[in-house]
Amino acid sequence: MNKAELILKVAEKSKVTQKVAKVIVDTIFKGMEEALARGERIEIRGFGSFVVRNYGAYKGRNPKTGEVVDVPPKKLPFFKVGKELKERINSRS
Repeated sequence: MNKAELILKVAEKSKVTQKVAKVIVDTIFKGMEEALARGERIEIRGFGSFVVRNYGAYKGRNPKTGEVVDVPPKKLPFFKVGKELKERINSRS
């Protein structure tokens, strides 16, 4: 499912126009993005949680030239699936 399909599903389920559903979806994503940027954890019961993981700097290698390069530290979002979602997915197999 992509964002456009999610908007269609929200519009259908909540009986609102696609324009209103787009605002709803965009607002939720923007709120999640801002929370992660502040370093906060997002937990959606029955679905999973999003956290920001910090990765330290390290020496990498350019695969094309073999040259050693410094890779700066970075922060990346990480999703951990919730137990209920995992069980629902596995029960359908």
